[in-house]
Formats: sequence, structure tokens, C-alpha cells
Amino acid sequence: MTDVDEPLTPAGRLFIQPEMDQVINCAVSVDDSIDVDAVKLEISNSILVKHPRFSSIMVKDSCGRERWRKVEVNVDEHFIIRRESLITDDPSISDEDAVNDYLADLSVSTPLSLSKPLWEFHLLLAHKYAVLRLHHSLGDGISLMSMFLSCCRRADDPNQRPTTHGIGASSSSKDRKIWSLLTKLLKVIWYTLVYVIEFALRTLWLKDKRTAISGGAGVELWPRKLATAKFKIDDMKTVKKVIPNATINDVLFGIISCGLSRYLDLRSPKAALKEGLQLTGAAMINLRKQSGLQDFSQLMDSKKGARWGNKFGMLLLPIYYHKGGSDPLQFVKRSKAMIDKKKLSLEGPCSYKIGNFVMSFFGPKLAGVLNYRILSNTTFTISNVIGPQEDITFGGNHISSVRVTSSSLPHAITMHMVSYAGKADMQISVAKDIIPDPKVLAKCFQDALLEMKEAAKTIAKS
Repeated sequence: MTDVDEPLTPAGRLFIQPEMDQVINCAVSVDDSIDVDAVKLEISNSILVKHPRFSSIMVKDSCGRERWRKVEVNVDEHFIIRRESLITDDPSISDEDAVNDYLADLSVSTPLSLSKPLWEFHLLLAHKYAVLRLHHSLGDGISLMSMFLSCCRRADDPNQRPTTHGIGASSSSKDRKIWSLLTKLLKVIWYTLVYVIEFALRTLWLKDKRTAISGGAGVELWPRKLATAKFKIDDMKTVKKVIPNATINDVLFGIISCGLSRYLDLRSPKAALKEGLQLTGAAMINLRKQSGLQDFSQLMDSKKGARWGNKFGMLLLPIYYHKGGSDPLQFVKRSKAMIDKKKLSLEGPCSYKIGNFVMSFFGPKLAGVLNYRILSNTTFTISNVIGPQEDITFGGNHISSVRVTSSSLPHAITMHMVSYAGKADMQISVAKDIIPDPKVLAKCFQDALLEMKEAAKTIAKS
């Protein structure tokens, strides 16, 4: 160990435990052919290779604690170039399907080498895709997306970086009435108590009832399939407008609730599911003072309070099965009511503090086991990262899509959504022996939004 070695944060240590080892796979498609030398030059001159985490390897000190050690970055070692097509037998397979299959294989069987900094680029030249692989110990989705955007430029003005400050930030009204403040305080205390107790029970014996989409311990090792559900942000906004004070996240959870209900209707025997059956999702929320994307310079300035790294808490978000024929907007209204209660609670900050406490006093092994049990006892994972609002380029090559997925978890279904230039793509990773038809599931989500949009238009006209 040298004097400049830096210890991993508690969250960073969690993500290197065998049960929770997580690699983020970000697939970026571009319009023009990829110039390998130009991409390497762009990365060599970017902030990425100068960042302390991206220019350090992970080592262990004499006590067995993981630390970051600064090294000289050899950019060539971080590039895997694949010139041949991924499509071998069936010419009807699209580039998107071929890349999704490639990502599905990476999510199960391909860890990152500890002999170099924990990131790499896979350039799939025949498909005009680049896959950036980043270990989750380097940072959370907000940190990594903010840094990625610092390496890009706006398509309409190559001298400007993409907009980050304030994207995804929510506004809140301040009610100064004493009675309202007191009522709100009591709700905060009550909801926090209820949700923290449920959190604890999820690490012990409380689990969702088994359905056709349930995973469990060991499922993270099963082969995976990947499909993409595609949404328009304007469609989500149309739905949001007809439900007072709704947000895009409310609409997203309404879509997931409706889509999973539709899929369970297709996959489950008649009368096998009870109306209102709870399916619980695990979601990570940003705990920084500014919500949404962060200015990269502020992330790197410890005095700003934004802080680079993994700064998130976990929420348990229940959705409920309802049979086909239900008003699609009711799914959004129920999701909004649930999320409003979660916003009033301190579940996210409490889960973060509890995790740090367990990690500091009992070690990463116990923390990893407890997190693994929570995931084994719930049904799905969901994340939503806000990307750039405008079209962007990398090295002068226009980016047409940005999609994210991660290493497998005990869930049979994990969903990661990223918005970009008016679109939102949700990567749906499934254990294919449990959910053999992820494209059907993706269509259930897409159809749910379209039905919600038509219902919203009808209400707007009336």
C-alpha cells in the first residue's frame, strides 16, 4: 500500500461483494461508421482517463480492505474491437436484437479485470454500436451519466456541452401554515417508521407471492434475454397533464403496473392471480441536494456537496396486479398515490444510513447478504436516469440512442430506463427460463402507454 491509496466508500465495497457485483453496460448507437482511432484519441484527451476513479486499480491493503491505487492508463488495454457482425445464422435479426443478445451475455458471464481500471469499451463496428462497461463501484447512474455527457457535445453547437444543470430537478411549493406543517411532520414520521420496518422484514422472511415473473436466490446466474421498450416523452407528458401534480415517474410506474398486469394475464392460468396482488420493486434514488443530472465540475468539487460516487438510497416500490379491462389511467393514479407517500418518508436516506452503519460496524459481507436477501424477496428492479434533452455527438459522430443495463440480479426482471432527446428507452433484462418472451413484455409496456395517452386525450377534449 502507498500513501496515496484511497479507501473505497461503503457503497463501493458493497458493489464488489460476490452477491452484489455490478457492472453497468451502456450501449450507444451512432449514425456513422465508428472510426476506432478517432474514438481512442477522443477518450485519451477526455476527462475520463484523468478522473481519479477511472485511472486507478483496485487493490487490498494488509487488513484486506479494498483501496484505489493510481496507475498510468493505457487506453488500448480498455478497448475490445469486434469488426465482424454479431449476426451469423439468421439474416432477419436486426442490429438492435443482435446487440441486445450481446449485452445479455455480458450481464451474466463477463466480469471486468482487476488488473486495470474498472472500465472498458466494446466497439461493435458492423453494427455502429459502442458498449461502455463501468463497474458500479466507480459511481452511480447520476455520476456516470454526468461524466459521459462531459465528453460529448451538442449536435446543434459543437462548442457546447450538453445541458445538465437542473435537468430532472423538481420544484416544490412551500406551505407555511402551522397545521399543515405539523400534519406533514406526523406523516413523515409515520411513513418512515412503516417503510423502514418493512425494509427490515424484507431482509428476514417477508417476500412477494410467487408469480410467473418471480425470481429468487441464484437466478442471477441464469441465462438472460434482453428487449427494449420504446416510449416518447411527449406521450408521457400527455398522460401526466390530466392527472393533477403527476410526474414522469408516476407515469412510468403506472406503465410498469399496467404492463406487468397485462403480461401476467397472458402467462398465468385463469383465476390464478388475486386482484390487487402486490409485486414489489427495488429502486435506487439520488440523495444529492440537486435532483437529476449534476454539473460535472460540481461533482468533482467536494465543497459543493454534490459529491462524486454512489450517493443513493433504496426504495421498495409496490405495484398491484389488476385484471385486463381496467381504466389504464387508474394505474397511474394508484402509482402516484404510492409514490407521494414514499416522497414524504425518509426511507431513502434511512436505507443509505443503515447500509453505511452495517458496512462500517459489521463489514461488507453481511451488508452484501442483507441486500441480496432484499432483492431475492422482491420481484423486480427499476431505475430511471434522465439523459440529455438535446441531440448530442461524440467525436463528431451523432448519437442516435443511449441504453443502459447492468449485471444480473436475483430478480427475473430488471428494467433500466434512460431518456434522450424526447425519447425514453427501457432495457428489460429477464431470466429467459422464467420469462422466455421479453419482446412480448416490452410490447405490453408500450401498449399500456399508448392506451393511457388515448384515454388522456379523451379527457382533455371533454
